[in-house]
Amino acid sequence: MLGIIAIVVFVLWLLGFLAFHVTTAAIHLLLLVAVVLVVLHFVRGRRSI
Repeated sequence: MLGIIAIVVFVLWLLGFLAFHVTTAAIHLLLLVAVVLVVLHFVRGRRSI
């Protein structure tokens, strides 16, 4: 789930940056959040409860 959210945020960032030339701090913060989520996803791995 976190991976899907990170991919969606990354694609939206690319669209905003490349198509609309949006370079606001909010877009870059969303990208940073996406990268952190991906790293956490791989570090934690799958947990069975």
